[in-house]
Amino acid sequence: MLSGLLSNYNHNGILEEDKHLSVYFAQDKFPEVDMQALAHDLSLTPEVTVIAEKNWNQEWEQHFSPVVVDDFCAVRAGFHQPISGVQYELIINPKMSFGTGHHATTFLMIQQMAKLDLKGKNVLDFGCGTGILSILAEKLKAASVMAIDIDEWSIQNAQENLALNNCRHIEVKNEALTTFSCRFDCIFANINRNVLLDSMPTLSRLLPHGGFLLLSGILWEKDETVIKASAAAEGLTFIEENHKDAWAALLFQK
Repeated sequence: MLSGLLSNYNHNGILEEDKHLSVYFAQDKFPEVDMQALAHDLSLTPEVTVIAEKNWNQEWEQHFSPVVVDDFCAVRAGFHQPISGVQYELIINPKMSFGTGHHATTFLMIQQMAKLDLKGKNVLDFGCGTGILSILAEKLKAASVMAIDIDEWSIQNAQENLALNNCRHIEVKNEALTTFSCRFDCIFANINRNVLLDSMPTLSRLLPHGGFLLLSGILWEKDETVIKASAAAEGLTFIEENHKDAWAALLFQK
């Protein structure tokens, strides 16, 4: 729940561990008053630490482990050894972008994608982050993939990851969802509740009859009901869901 609430703030990343949650901010942009208020509302005691400069790439490599989603897909960095026993292997160097498979929402999206027939389909990846879902969509034989994000570092990171995975049918754009008029057979959006609710009319408009919408960034006890209601109001039929930890991924069809 806390991770979901923090998505409304301009943080640089969140790390969920067994007994605590670490949230990283640029020091000059740390919203101390808001964080203290949030902690008070949830009866939590935050510990604030100023982190000294260090070789973050080296730190990241030491702690970044591969992710395996059933026997369907493995996600690893370029410095890991290849992983056998899965249908698809993705190489993702995330840098500052979201989407490595470690967070439950990305894991759930990948898990649902195993059930979708994307062969020959046109796909939109809304909020592409590292490009992980776009890359998997191409491996699943999508005819074309449009990957969009409004963070320039995500665009650059996604382009680097497309090259690492030898992708040929993905276009990456720093562009807002509302600028599109063409339709997509399938749309992925792993963002957060507020963005999903605001974007639901546009997401529905961009789908043809029979098209699929796969969503995550949703806390299943807190957000699921309102997301389903919003989708239904836009003519989308709920198909199925999957859960991991406190999170859910929801599949709809128009």
